[in-house]
Amino acid sequence: MTPQCPEAFLRSLFDRAVEVADPMRSLAEHLPDRPAGRLIVVGAGKASARMAEAVEAAWGIPQGLVITRYGYARPCQGIEIIEAAHPVPDAAGVAATRRMLDLLGGLGPDDLVLALISGGASALLTAPSEGVGLTEKQAVNSALLASGAPIGAMNVVRKHLSRVKGGQISAAAFPAQVHALMISDIPGDDPACIGSGPTVGDASTPDDALAVLRKWNVEVPDSVITALRKGSGVIAPGDERLSTTRNLIYAAPAQSLAAAGELAQAAGCDVRLLGDALEGEASEVARVHAELALATARQRKPGDLPVLLLSGGELTVTRRGGGIGGPNAEYCLALAIALNGTAGIHAIACDTDGVDGAADIAGAMIGPETVAQAGKLEIDPEAALAANDAHSFFASIGGQVVTGPTLTNVNDFRAILIA
Repeated sequence: MTPQCPEAFLRSLFDRAVEVADPMRSLAEHLPDRPAGRLIVVGAGKASARMAEAVEAAWGIPQGLVITRYGYARPCQGIEIIEAAHPVPDAAGVAATRRMLDLLGGLGPDDLVLALISGGASALLTAPSEGVGLTEKQAVNSALLASGAPIGAMNVVRKHLSRVKGGQISAAAFPAQVHALMISDIPGDDPACIGSGPTVGDASTPDDALAVLRKWNVEVPDSVITALRKGSGVIAPGDERLSTTRNLIYAAPAQSLAAAGELAQAAGCDVRLLGDALEGEASEVARVHAELALATARQRKPGDLPVLLLSGGELTVTRRGGGIGGPNAEYCLALAIALNGTAGIHAIACDTDGVDGAADIAGAMIGPETVAQAGKLEIDPEAALAANDAHSFFASIGGQVVTGPTLTNVNDFRAILIA
């Protein structure tokens, strides 16, 4: 595809970013040596079933259990794949996590636990703290998701309300060796944040979790406050139970953005990377990017190469309306409003896991005609943005990007083409 066909070109860049992060292409070379004792495979996340499939392709049929999102299972022969709810946990995730902990009990120093962790594990790996039920945990997750808090802040709360996050999976497996392979969906690629760090120690405290709830005005049940005041089982860095664990991020957003950038350069674009770890309110980031795109368009001269602005990271949405939306769709809607039909500028924003927010829609694509199309259908873009209803907006004008399960997750992909 070439920049002369903007929609197809931008979609090809997104597809390339997803392809590079496919575990079947990249996981095998990072597997450790087989252990002298038992081998147990555990994992959680939207890419974990595909990771398990890659393990079986390389190693044969080990024993294990992996928890993934509904619809994201893969055919494995030895590793059991269990589907559960995301982004708000359910009873299936609780039951599967309990069984995973049973698998990890009684291991010795000659045994190896291969942990497969990707984005989504925070919701899928669910073992609420004592005194906190599933209903309360669901309420906390829903409130955090609607608060606009960044992922790092949300994970502090999740860790201290859990019996498996913040290094507690490694503690459960000790003294066995733990080799964790991770796909990062976190700005900055901090392993302690990927899936709330089930194999990574954390220096935060329950008081820090309470501070997050206060700062972001997150209302939670009284049982949650009580549980946090009692303390948590999060493992501190340096704890002996983490001494047999090795954590390795083998796939990250930067690699996928680089691959998309190389494809764009080969097609004759001037590629400019805005960063692979952007955070912030989706609509606000969109307005900043619109100003940059408009300034870039004004500076271009006849004969200049098309410019491609690439970025990754994880944006957030503070829900104020009752619509159906996600950060990528909301970014595109705010971007289209700010660009206001400027000729020659097209954009795409999608989550590489194929799920934007809680919707089974990867994201959206816009062009100079987006706002005008909405006008013909008597749809008000500003009203849709105010209602956090970006997915409905793009469904109406045919601007959605739908991939189905991509089986990987290296966070958001955004590209603005100025041609």
